Amino acid sequence: MLGSYHSAVFRSPDRVAGDMIEVVPSSWDGHGAQVRLRPPRALTRRQFVMLFAALSGAMWVVAVLGWWGGNAFAPAFALLHSAIVATALHASWRHGDRGEEIRIGPDAVEVTTSGGGLVFRAHPYWVRLGIARGGERISLASSGRQVQVGDFLGPAERRQLAETLQDLLAAASGRNR
Repeated sequence: MLGSYHSAVFRSPDRVAGDMIEVVPSSWDGHGAQVRLRPPRALTRRQFVMLFAALSGAMWVVAVLGWWGGNAFAPAFALLHSAIVATALHASWRHGDRGEEIRIGPDAVEVTTSGGGLVFRAHPYWVRLGIARGGERISLASSGRQVQVGDFLGPAERRQLAETLQDLLAAASGRNR
């Protein structure tokens, strides 16, 4: 049973769909797996800082030219603009810190979020994977409770997540035999 479980679960590399979906062996006595989900990020932290510097620098060049041309309010506008851009980029970066972790083991399926803690727990035999509207929504349900997972992923990543979860749930509940 253990051999078939591990071959069904880990037939693909540990990293799936880049850094957005990561499948690692679980800490539950080597049985099961953890699926870590992170939203896609277009820029690194350094690139965000460089973007802020470029946007603010361009604004300050225009503000200095405006001030030199007689607009006394240009530096105040540039300061306000820099603060708004910094706040928006900071909020965008913090929004990318959210994530989900789905632990699937022989005794339990647990879904935790980075900010809210444990949001779902059920025995793997009773957990049903729901895929709605052609893969647009993926949910795990059991005993009348339902949780959506991977909402921040793109369509291709959600399809990969659905396949991965299907394999892991089948292996955990013994339905892959």
